[in-house]
Amino acid sequence: MKNTALSHIHSSLGAKMVPFAGYNMPVQYNGINAEHDTVRKAVGVFDVSHMGEFILKGENALDLIQRVTSNDASKLYDGKVQYSCLPNEDGGIVDDLLVYRMDDKTYMLVVNASNIEKDWNWISKFNTNGVDMKDISDRTSLLAIQGPKAADALQSLTDIDLGSMEYYTFNKGKFAGVDNVVVSATGYTGAGGFEIYCDNAHAEHIWNAVFEAGEPFGIKPIGLGARDTLRLEMGFCLYGNDIDDTTSPLEAGLGWVTKFNKEFTNSAALQAQKTAGVAKKLVGFKMIERGIPRHDYEIVDEEGNVIGKVTSGTQSPSLQIAIGMGYVNNAFAKEGSEIYIKIRDNKVKAEVVKPPFK
Repeated sequence: MKNTALSHIHSSLGAKMVPFAGYNMPVQYNGINAEHDTVRKAVGVFDVSHMGEFILKGENALDLIQRVTSNDASKLYDGKVQYSCLPNEDGGIVDDLLVYRMDDKTYMLVVNASNIEKDWNWISKFNTNGVDMKDISDRTSLLAIQGPKAADALQSLTDIDLGSMEYYTFNKGKFAGVDNVVVSATGYTGAGGFEIYCDNAHAEHIWNAVFEAGEPFGIKPIGLGARDTLRLEMGFCLYGNDIDDTTSPLEAGLGWVTKFNKEFTNSAALQAQKTAGVAKKLVGFKMIERGIPRHDYEIVDEEGNVIGKVTSGTQSPSLQIAIGMGYVNNAFAKEGSEIYIKIRDNKVKAEVVKPPFK
């Protein structure tokens, strides 16, 4: 089991540590609901250093990215970030990822922790034109500092004007006295905030500086448990749950990052699927009757016929109702459709709603 550069700090703070994607990670410190509330209302800090980072450099870096990702990376400019997918050759998704344009010949790809080796091998397979690829995952730490007070809490640590940064842009500069830190206006909580990429050697210093600067704003450490409930309230996909090697980006509602103005892996087949229409769709739903939906629970119609399955579910800390996501037959995908979740052999009524959940 790997540790991040900050694992010892999480343990000293009394975090409940669990194995996650090969890493020893904090799932919670003082309770998921309280941590969730901190991020929605103030500011919290996640150690997400388990994520993977690749640098792609050279004349043909953009060409390689264009061939392996579904979104159109030619639209990027220096300092811009893009959400995208790595489609496989069978209609599914190798991974979802972020693409950072550092300059016109240098890009950083940020991939899911559980897929680092898989993604590296996949992209390398298509690297036929000599792009210089470096896996910097093991030497890079990543803090996600999320919440409506994040900019105010962090501004004293940097000359970068955090308040004016647009969503999905980044700057590289001095942060907490450390040079060459990437400060990115991204995150997977829907609460706003920033992600800070730095060398492992500086991670503890930056963590301590962030908590000192953020103290007047009620800053707290947040575990992966609240990260999951926060992303689910927004309807953001989690790889391995809501999307995987068998789910099409079009079925998953990721048509907005699937651009057919270029050729990419399996683009012709996905274009045909778009034209024909998908047979199932990923939807959000809220429970009308009492019960918590869980991953892999069956979704059925009123007669009890199986029409899909749950991919993610929880009791929403913000809304105090049970919510979930899952794939259903197209006929049941419309907002307002009545569906049922099979919970311990009981049919429990739910309604299809459009995320983010409100």
